[in-house]
Formats: sequence, structure tokens, C-alpha cells
Amino acid sequence: MAKTKTWAQKMATPAQPEVKPLDKPFGGQPAGARMLIPTPQLVADYVRQLPKGTRADVVAMRQDLAQAHGADFACPLTTGIFLRIVAEASLEAYQQGAPLASLVPFWRVVNVKSPLAKKLSCGPAFVAEQQQAEAL
Repeated sequence: MAKTKTWAQKMATPAQPEVKPLDKPFGGQPAGARMLIPTPQLVADYVRQLPKGTRADVVAMRQDLAQAHGADFACPLTTGIFLRIVAEASLEAYQQGAPLASLVPFWRVVNVKSPLAKKLSCGPAFVAEQQQAEAL
């Protein structure tokens, strides 16, 4: 039986972002639109560069990532999955003793009322606590 990967291990795959033209309409985009498939590390780098006390929503993050990679849009599905991987890997590190200041500050992007916040192992309470601490 295969061992389940840790969140930190999931951060390493896929290694490179890709921009692919759509064969058929997807995510409100027409066939032929160029879609960025980011990586967990790309999402982490984006979130990490947000200054303390600054919020960005997932839609803005997707737009910024797509623009930076010459794509028309970023895949909403994989971007959401990778944001969760980033958050859970940070929480995993925190549970292992990493200081809060060393974490990727995912709470600057995760909406406390979103389905993602409810799925996180910390729950929405931790997200809300960090947002309150930064006056977000």
C-alpha cells in the first residue's frame, strides 16, 4: 500500500507551471484561450510576496499569475487545490514547531467564509485569528 504524501511533499509537484491552449471552452473561457496551470510553489511565492496587512482574493491572484506567465487566465481548479496545499504545508510546518512568521501567510488570500477555509485542518477560526492580527 502506497504511503500518503505529506503536504510538504505535495508542494514539490508539479515542478514547472504550464500554459496550455484550451481545446474546448472551460471555466468561462473560450476554446483557444491560454490557461496557466500553476504549481504549489508558484502560488506560495505569490502569497509570500503580499505585504503584511495586505489581502488579495483568489480571483486577483489567478489574474496576476496568468498575466505574469503570458496566459489569458489561470486554471481555477488547480489554483484552488494548490492554495490548499500551500496552506496545509504551512500548517504542517507550524505543528512541527516552525514559527508563525516563517509560514506562507495563506490567510492573506483565503476568505474565512469560503469552502476552502472550512476544509483546512485549522478550520476558519485560525484564518480569522490571523486576519484579525493583521487587521485584514
